[in-house]
Amino acid sequence: MSIRLLVSDVDGTLVDKDKKVTSATVDAVARLKAAGVGFTIISARPRSGMMPIADLLGIDEPMGAFNGGIVFKRDGTLIEHHMIKPEVARGAMAIIGDAKVDTWVFSGDVWYASTDQGGHVGSERKASAQNPVVIDSFEHLLGKADKITFVSDDEALLRDLHAKVAAEFGPKATIVQSQTYYLDITPVEGNKGTGICELAEAFGVPLAQTAAIGDQANDIAMLKRAGLAIAMGNASADVRAVVHEVTSANDADGVANAIDTFILTGVPA
Repeated sequence: MSIRLLVSDVDGTLVDKDKKVTSATVDAVARLKAAGVGFTIISARPRSGMMPIADLLGIDEPMGAFNGGIVFKRDGTLIEHHMIKPEVARGAMAIIGDAKVDTWVFSGDVWYASTDQGGHVGSERKASAQNPVVIDSFEHLLGKADKITFVSDDEALLRDLHAKVAAEFGPKATIVQSQTYYLDITPVEGNKGTGICELAEAFGVPLAQTAAIGDQANDIAMLKRAGLAIAMGNASADVRAVVHEVTSANDADGVANAIDTFILTGVPA
């Protein structure tokens, strides 16, 4: 069956290391649409960080923010909106305790943070297209949080915290490391496996005719459900293990190459 829809991850996939969509990728997406194949994005980013890409690529169809916790359209239409269960948010905060991590909470499309310093703040400014609001307490946000992220370059610490939070709340939330230095908590519905199903349904395309492309652990759930699963050249070994094809890296126009090599070659002229 030919592919009728491509669902793309954003960071580490659609954008390069500078968080930019290259001209080659813009052109490839245009070729894809001209061939009658749908295109959309799903990301751990908030809506604010996805809108510039949607504007650039002219995506008017549904997209997935917070790993699919919010499904929305560029005109502001909300199709799905799931939030973290309050008991999960508060319980996760208790487990983290005084661990040496920075804390980010996203609520109401605003990025709240324990600090505006740190090596990953600049990258998140680009990714979310906003500046953090630094606060001392997150308590008033834990009943309406879309995503909580714990940030640390201590990989062993973050893996340990991941295991502890997942052991307690695994069935009640989506708990993944979107990067080795980010531990993300989103609603149980906020996972890319559910997200790709919702997006494919919105496009009226069966999963068997849907392709997905990504690079990190939080992409695995959608890659496993896609009819055609593609890993970026910079993808982790765990991601490569579940895909059908591997393209070039995000700094080598991997999405554009995947479109031309694996998708448009199977689309009838």
